[in-house]
Amino acid sequence: MGDGTTVTCRGPGTPYRQSRGKAMSPDCAHLYERPSYEQPGGRFKGTATATWTAPALNDGGTLTETRSTPFTAAVHEVQVVN
Repeated sequence: MGDGTTVTCRGPGTPYRQSRGKAMSPDCAHLYERPSYEQPGGRFKGTATATWTAPALNDGGTLTETRSTPFTAAVHEVQVVN
């Protein structure tokens, strides 16, 4: 995630519904606990990786495909007085 943590999600995830608003995903989420301004470029740098496994040609084997994509995330802090 770029902040020293790794998140592993299993399964397809939960589809977003507008009624959930900004609530975190119930099955796979990450909360950045500090802003990214101290990081190079002011952003966390991470990599998203997805792996798919499927039966291959009904011969008892499997086909595995892995794709990775780098990402950056600017995380800001907002302080509110209530």
